[in-house]
Amino acid sequence: MSCVSIVIPMFNEARHIARTLQAARLAAKSAGLECELIVVDNGSHDQGPQIARTLGAQVLSLPGQHIGALRNRGAALASGEWLAFIDADIEMPTNWLTLLTGLELAGQADVLALDLHTPLQAPWFAHAWQRRTLRPTTQTMHPVQWLPSANLLMRRERFVAIGGFNESLRTGEDKDLTLRLSGTGARLLSVNESVALHWGYEGSWREWMGKELWRQGSHLQLLRSQGVSLRLLRFPLLSIGAWGLDGLAIAALLDGMPHLALALLLISSLPALALSLRQSLKHHNPGLTLQLWGLHWLRLHLTGAAFVLSLCHWSARRPARG
Repeated sequence: MSCVSIVIPMFNEARHIARTLQAARLAAKSAGLECELIVVDNGSHDQGPQIARTLGAQVLSLPGQHIGALRNRGAALASGEWLAFIDADIEMPTNWLTLLTGLELAGQADVLALDLHTPLQAPWFAHAWQRRTLRPTTQTMHPVQWLPSANLLMRRERFVAIGGFNESLRTGEDKDLTLRLSGTGARLLSVNESVALHWGYEGSWREWMGKELWRQGSHLQLLRSQGVSLRLLRFPLLSIGAWGLDGLAIAALLDGMPHLALALLLISSLPALALSLRQSLKHHNPGLTLQLWGLHWLRLHLTGAAFVLSLCHWSARRPARG
């Protein structure tokens, strides 16, 4: 019988880890696979590690490391033919492994992931933000250039062949990994026939903005690891442009030109509108379009702030040259 090794990085996830492990084990049983559960703990202060051990997971303690290092250490312990990565707050559906291993065995893809959704009790902004990545159920499979690592499945030898995750990246390690996989000829597939539930949704505005500021801090590191490209520069440049137009609008308002200020603000919001339309038209929901417009406007500004902070941090760490 084939075996799947499921690697789960964790930090203070006692609320979710039991649900995550139980759902993963059930999915493996449904697929007829042996299941190896490996939890890599980043120094939790709650009962998460004890809960994981009680449920039969192997728990490795690795405090103070970036998430790529956590996943790599877990993968190094894996013995299964299949290697899966899921986050500690993700509930995988029962048909997860049956569906994805079937697609790989049929030769349709090499690296696969399910789309994510939020539970019904999530606040509107968390629900809308997650829904932007969902496709209509009429589009059950979609080839992509990169995949997020909230859930990933591939053959273990494919992961080993590219050297695993880049451990120097604070965030964006999933995009870096799957772009490198794609560069080797691996076919990446995002599947919407069944969806996983993200229980670690943002419960407050402060949490949502904090997470986005953290996520957007990966752009500079990705440029350094992947090389300069328009694909990676596009969003930071749009963000810096939005900040610049906002500054001009404030200057125009102070100079007594409110109409010019309003025009500049409208222009600065157009990229956010374009992004919201691209992601929401498939759902035929004007309300979602408006929600995403506001959220993308906020994210553009957070991205500019994160990019500048990353530049300052990088400059401060550069060695002095005589």
